[in-house]
Amino acid sequence: MRKKVFLTRTLHDFALKELKKKYQIEVHRGKIPIPQTKLRSKIKDIDGLICFPYDIINKETIDLAENLKAISTYSVGFDHIDTKYAKEKKIRVGYTPEVLTDATADLAFALLLDSLRRVSEGDRIIRDGKWRVIYGAHDYVGVDLQGKTLGILGLGRIGQTLAKRVKAFDMKIIYHNRNRISKSKEKSLGAKYVSFERLITQSDVISIHVPHTKETDKMFNIKVFKKMKNSSFLINTSRGKVVNEKDLVVALKKKIIAGAGLDVFEQEPIGKNHPLAKLQNVVLAPHIGSSTKETRAKMAEITVKNLNLAMNGKKPIYSVGY
Repeated sequence: MRKKVFLTRTLHDFALKELKKKYQIEVHRGKIPIPQTKLRSKIKDIDGLICFPYDIINKETIDLAENLKAISTYSVGFDHIDTKYAKEKKIRVGYTPEVLTDATADLAFALLLDSLRRVSEGDRIIRDGKWRVIYGAHDYVGVDLQGKTLGILGLGRIGQTLAKRVKAFDMKIIYHNRNRISKSKEKSLGAKYVSFERLITQSDVISIHVPHTKETDKMFNIKVFKKMKNSSFLINTSRGKVVNEKDLVVALKKKIIAGAGLDVFEQEPIGKNHPLAKLQNVVLAPHIGSSTKETRAKMAEITVKNLNLAMNGKKPIYSVGY
């Protein structure tokens, strides 16, 4: 009898076709994210699970799984899965990190450029019929990138790729990591290692590229915002919970910082009544860091490969735990 694989949301046709060759598959096509009650009822008798970053796979859910061998998540993040407990239960977990590096770095740079040059704000002005005179010397001015300091928190794959992008715009680059990268890599990127304190006080723009952990939870709060330059901008394409949104709203309203560009939020999706959506000095994107045709297709391909390997007792291409 064929092993059962459950998908919490549909994937590309080529990926489904590949899965159908080997497994008995079922795809959830209802409310997104899948209701926990349905997920828990389905997980009881499946062998493999393909999930997405908003699906909560916690200890209680994993405990219900009697035959589960593999969890393959269609995402670079895996904080929605209790990977430690999955390892205890001998369930392999795969994820899709490297393929979305360029796409996410590109979006971080797009948010940076948009925030400093006020592109989206201008789009709203025109669409709302508010552009009535040609702007003068001091009207509707943005900020140059050249000569400004970009502080990158988390100089991993995405952070390093962003550094290459901004180097072409003659920005200075400083960074903070848990572990300092090699001096040769620092030299090639033109990046200088600094403490977190210096990063937040010296940067004109801060771009966040760290996972959401206990240590990074709401690490950008009002105390941090008050230490930042009041002319500085915050860019976040990592995880929404790294930023305290209530504090960010206060910082933006009171001009404690100049602006922000955000692709991720504490709770998603957000709507037009969200406090951030009411502010002009913030650029909002609907969690589209990896959202290019090429990247999403590659993620689907790796998600399937990770699942196949784990179902056969082998380590996924990109593995968490073991």
